[in-house]
Amino acid sequence: MNKYPVWIDCDPGVDDAAAIILASSLKELDILGISTVAGNVPLRTTTANALKLGDLVGQPYPVYAGAAGPVVRPYLDGTDFHGEGGFGTASLPESSRRAEPMKAWDALYAAAKAHPGTLELITMGPLTNIAIALETYPDLPKLIHRLLMMGGSVTRGNRTPCAEYNIYADPEAAQVVFRSGIPVVMCGLEVTELAYILPEEWEPLKDSPSEKARFFHDASRFILERNLENGHPGFCIHDAVPVFYLAHPECFKAEPAGVFVETQGELTLGKTVCDLYTDKQFEVKNTLVVLDIDRKAFLTALLNALEH
Repeated sequence: MNKYPVWIDCDPGVDDAAAIILASSLKELDILGISTVAGNVPLRTTTANALKLGDLVGQPYPVYAGAAGPVVRPYLDGTDFHGEGGFGTASLPESSRRAEPMKAWDALYAAAKAHPGTLELITMGPLTNIAIALETYPDLPKLIHRLLMMGGSVTRGNRTPCAEYNIYADPEAAQVVFRSGIPVVMCGLEVTELAYILPEEWEPLKDSPSEKARFFHDASRFILERNLENGHPGFCIHDAVPVFYLAHPECFKAEPAGVFVETQGELTLGKTVCDLYTDKQFEVKNTLVVLDIDRKAFLTALLNALEH
């Protein structure tokens, strides 16, 4: 079978870890490289974590470090959820490998040039690296087939009442992406909050013979508790959703819409402004907004990735 050539841009992060474990297990995906950005934890930590995850899944993906902070704003981390090391109270052995010398945006462009018009770009963190790549290489939009992001929301927020973290952390970068002309598949909170694992589904992972499963159990304990406190039925595994969408779009429901980002508002900074439910429409439909998921199929794939 033909595989999708895939580039992953991420900020590991507990749910990034789940996403990379899932991606490594999917026969439909050919992961060319992983770039890291400051997000859930600082850049040095996200880069180290990406290398550790490659070791964990037995795939020495090349890792490229990117931006240490947003385009114009102060850096805003997510350690309140992910812990200082990014993996909650869990840890992984230090990797013997090091990040590649090339910068993330240069490596992404090289991959896009090598796979013109077919490269699938999956983003799981702030979009700073992608914005820098787009501003550095004006021809990049025509080289990328799609950008599948975990980020944004049509109706709500998790960092503010109306803004999701990955967009809020660098709204200017996100606006560059939505205006770039690259077709975007937006897996926002509407769908990612449906991609959860229940406590009774999560608990058996503790005694699994698989190191990946035991690591995920330990890493996600704190976030599971916080998700339950916030009214969710379980741990929402946000970043794994665009990975699963790429391999199995038949397990989702989505609608085309126009989406742009608020970069000036005081109360609405980082909001993904979407015309899906509005009378007034934008002039373009630049985004496929994902709204529903077959949770059973998603969980089956995730548990299979963790256990094998």
